[in-house]
Amino acid sequence: MKRIAIDGGQSALRLRVLPDGRTGAGPGYTHGPDALQGMLDAIRVASAAAEVDGPTEVVALGLTGYPQAPGAAEAFAAEVAALLDADEVRLTQDMVTAHAGALPDGYGVVVAAGTGLVCLAVDRDGTWRKLDGHGYLFGDAGSAFAIGRAGLVAVQRARDGRGPVTKLADTGLDPVTLYRSSTLVDDVARFAPEVLRCAAEGDPVAHDLVVHAAGDIAETIGAAVAQLAGQGPVPVACVGGLFAGAGEQLLTPVRDALPPRAVLTPAAGNSLDGAERLATGPAGTYADLIVTHRR
Repeated sequence: MKRIAIDGGQSALRLRVLPDGRTGAGPGYTHGPDALQGMLDAIRVASAAAEVDGPTEVVALGLTGYPQAPGAAEAFAAEVAALLDADEVRLTQDMVTAHAGALPDGYGVVVAAGTGLVCLAVDRDGTWRKLDGHGYLFGDAGSAFAIGRAGLVAVQRARDGRGPVTKLADTGLDPVTLYRSSTLVDDVARFAPEVLRCAAEGDPVAHDLVVHAAGDIAETIGAAVAQLAGQGPVPVACVGGLFAGAGEQLLTPVRDALPPRAVLTPAAGNSLDGAERLATGPAGTYADLIVTHRR
């Protein structure tokens, strides 16, 4: 019987059928009162694209919009079980699948940065600590949203004459129009590549924004490393769409700002790989972070 791995991010939801590896995709997470229904709809779209049919043994999901209200995760897992005709659903946050995919040994720190940003530190004894992931209003420091928002603020400041001239202001976008968008968070995050491009071309305003974001990320990593026992080196993997797009342009200033114990390590896999690991093997280190529903 097949198993299914799902990575639900803010930009897209990805699904992989095991063992044959068929894939499908659906819309990403959207904040609001209908967020949970939106995720179910995205799973439905992705499963149709992957031509999922018949009963499923296990579904493992890592979600950006993990249901936080009391009992909500259990109820959502039950709905996923009904939707995919699954005997068992293993539901967790996307930070867990990111960690499981990046660091197969289960020890160390993973920063997952895309539209948002979250960090998970896991010690050798299985104790864990989540840092940031507080959303676009109150956290996600160094994320694509944070970079995009800072870039759009710089655009408005330059156009008003309140701030320095910058190439960022050459955009045809009027940031004020984004207030009316139902996908505001994603729209703002999509300006981050423009900030990175202008920084690479030598624009000092954009460069300072990238350095500031790197400092925020390094601060989060430093706080995570400090939570782990001992004095030895700690593997740190930086994963997600922001790092994939920026590469060393962002990683170099992050590395320069890290404490000595933190050692940047290439990720062994991505969040979807981590969901596959949770779908096909024991929960292990992550047992306390997973809600399991069985029919």
